[in-house]
Amino acid sequence: MISKKAIIFIGYRIILYIATIFVALVINFLIPRLVPGSPINIILAQLSYHGQNIGMDELVIEYKRMFGLDKDLWTQFILYLKELFKGNLGYSIVNFPSTVSEIILPFIPWTIGLLSVTVIISWTLGNLLGAIVGWKGVKSKIGNTLIAIPLVLGTIPYYLLAIILVFVFGYLLAWFPLTGGYSAGIKIAFSLEFITSVIYHSILPALSIILSSLGWWFLGARSLMVTIKGEDYILMAEAIGLPERKILWKYGFRNCMLPQVTGLALSLGNIMGGALLTEMVFTYPGIGWRLYNAIVTSDYPVIQGIILIITICICTATLILDLIYPLIDPRARSGSE
Repeated sequence: MISKKAIIFIGYRIILYIATIFVALVINFLIPRLVPGSPINIILAQLSYHGQNIGMDELVIEYKRMFGLDKDLWTQFILYLKELFKGNLGYSIVNFPSTVSEIILPFIPWTIGLLSVTVIISWTLGNLLGAIVGWKGVKSKIGNTLIAIPLVLGTIPYYLLAIILVFVFGYLLAWFPLTGGYSAGIKIAFSLEFITSVIYHSILPALSIILSSLGWWFLGARSLMVTIKGEDYILMAEAIGLPERKILWKYGFRNCMLPQVTGLALSLGNIMGGALLTEMVFTYPGIGWRLYNAIVTSDYPVIQGIILIITICICTATLILDLIYPLIDPRARSGSE
């Protein structure tokens, strides 16, 4: 039974989620209108560069009508929201008349696949190892030796570790490919050849994210477990003769994970940012690589679309973690301290 306190907490998080998304929408709407110059002039400059100089006056009128720029700011914002609800993020400047959605959608599965796998592996493995080492304490010489590894890895930024991996394993040893998401000439299909190629090309990008984030989860879980070992309920469990394995996993590890779930929700933005930079280093065909190309070519609608999608995804993932928190913490369900 969910307590009144938990219901209030969930309602507060949902309201905060809606407010955050609304602020992101407002910022996304205002950015192109605060940039010096007119978005239409940028489009016309692109068309003129390609030799399309006929009928520019009619084109300006049509563009203003198409983007709603012939109306007042409030009306433009309402039209902007209506188009967003239809899934229309606008048109690309560089690839006009392709829409932003058509350009972004093929890259989203790559980022989701890479990020979901690496986050699950790093968070799970880091917490398991950290909890075990923290439980063993000073009695474990191997555990104390392993602490130095996450201390070093946790201080290395995603992109720097990615560059190191590319240089060592891609360039010097030539064990893995330097760039791309799959081998050239392979047809994109649900086949063993394509899946194997994707996994092979994603090893280094995934490894850079896992190694960089695993250190923080390891150190966090270890510190929490060391603290939890001194709690009264742990000492009581030991006093009544419960098996050490049961005390570790049922009482120690479970309580150790509660702050780590909160930490995962708070760190999703940093993880996403690191993943985007990693994709740029490896030329991995995800959202990060597409964002880099949009920045280089000044394709503002695509930049805004990607940023909006990233913001919504991070806020949604954070909300989901907040909503499942009462399921893993009985105190949140009962409202007890």
